[in-house]
Amino acid sequence: MQLDSPARTRFQALLDEPILRLDEAALAIAAEEYAGLDEAAYLARLDALADQVQRRAPAPLRVATTLKALRDLLFQEEGFKGNEKSYYDPRNSFLNEVLDRRLGIPISLSVLFMEVARRVGLQLEGVGFPGHFLVKLRPEFGPEIFIDPYNGGELLSAEECVGRFKHLSQGREFEPRFLQGVAPRQILGRMLHNLKRIYVEQGDDVRAFWVIDRLLLLSPDAIDEVRDRGLVEARLGLKPAAARDLAAYLEKEPSAADAGEVRDLLATLRAHPAMLN
Repeated sequence: MQLDSPARTRFQALLDEPILRLDEAALAIAAEEYAGLDEAAYLARLDALADQVQRRAPAPLRVATTLKALRDLLFQEEGFKGNEKSYYDPRNSFLNEVLDRRLGIPISLSVLFMEVARRVGLQLEGVGFPGHFLVKLRPEFGPEIFIDPYNGGELLSAEECVGRFKHLSQGREFEPRFLQGVAPRQILGRMLHNLKRIYVEQGDDVRAFWVIDRLLLLSPDAIDEVRDRGLVEARLGLKPAAARDLAAYLEKEPSAADAGEVRDLLATLRAHPAMLN
């Protein structure tokens, strides 16, 4: 299996930039699945959506007017919505597919919403709300406004977000950090974790492999991802790589709950040294 690819190289280059562009990085993730993806064409479509918003809410920027124009355009006129029928379809996590199909999950629709908003001067933050990604606006005056792009751009107060959490959390205690803004790297990590979960449950080790690789580009010290990559590599027959990753995991986490199982697998891989060249 070839690890390097143009999509991987592009993703790494974006991570090395002083300012990480969320739209470009999301498309770089998608480019691994869609060979030859025309990134410029999809960025132009985001630009075109922003142009429509600006025609409805011309400068100077008025936050309330621009926010309404953005919500009306994306969710009423363009028809972007949550994919309730096929929530776990991996296409919901790829920005190009969201633009093509007008379907997504909370985090991918939030990325779309944030990136169109950014183009019209509306600075929004992603919110890693448990189980349901949100967006928030910090007005110059007044309380924060939370936006749910999965549900048609519904506007929520902090109190309503807390109420929603308590209704669905089955007794879990609410923590203020649930409503804090998150950085682009965290958003990309959550998108990749969603894809990883889907591919692991589908038994698709080839796709799980490249998704875990991207997670490790984001967070090279994520030792659980090193372990998971080693397990996938072992199933794919990539024995030298699997042995390196599993040994690295055991070195960092010698007392982990699964250390015994990992040691057994590593011993099996090492039992055939000719295959570890």
